[in-house]
Amino acid sequence: MNGLFGSTSWLYIILVGFVVGLLGRFFMPGNNRMGCLLTIVLGIVGALLAGWFGQYMGWYAAGEPAGFLGAVLGAVAVLALLRLVSGNGKR
Repeated sequence: MNGLFGSTSWLYIILVGFVVGLLGRFFMPGNNRMGCLLTIVLGIVGALLAGWFGQYMGWYAAGEPAGFLGAVLGAVAVLALLRLVSGNGKR
């Protein structure tokens, strides 16, 4: 399957997105109530954001283990941005 993610299977992307989303929710303080589907989306968006930014800055290349840490930090950043936009950070 050659496409947006190369030869990586969609099941792998969903699994990694779920793990990254869970870790992002764990490290972000406060009430992060969301279901499994939103957790997967959070992880995938965080991984895409951090992967693009980290590679653009030259911090790591595609497929390096540092990308996983970057993905978790990206998920935390997405959660913080969502909290800022939704107004839930005022509590």
